[in-house]
Amino acid sequence: MLTIYTSPSCTSCRKARQWLDQHAISYIEKDLHREKISIEELKQILMLTERGTIEIFSSRSVIYKRYEATIDDLSVGQLLKLIQEHPKLLRRPILIDEKRLLIGFNEDDIRRFIPRKVRRLEMKDAIMRAGL
Repeated sequence: MLTIYTSPSCTSCRKARQWLDQHAISYIEKDLHREKISIEELKQILMLTERGTIEIFSSRSVIYKRYEATIDDLSVGQLLKLIQEHPKLLRRPILIDEKRLLIGFNEDDIRRFIPRKVRRLEMKDAIMRAGL
């Protein structure tokens, strides 16, 4: 099941939800400001990143700037607790399922959450329309 981590004022989060709704992709939404993200959820997100924390941190956030100098010195446990206490450290939206992760909204990249058989049908249709 696809989970999307959002915040209320996030424009990219609204775009991602709208895109998922338009493509009839079911998801569970978790508002990072209302629901505390669990350590297990954070571990799952980190396991699917390609570049670790640099990929999930919002370097523009005030909280990140406050801790930037010491983040590299934290243990993984300390880092996870810091994120849990300060969800504004995270870039949003975060879309995750069992195998895939997307940080932020990008219309090309979000297509990876369309079921494979639907993508195949779309590709066949595009090829037929192109006359190939």
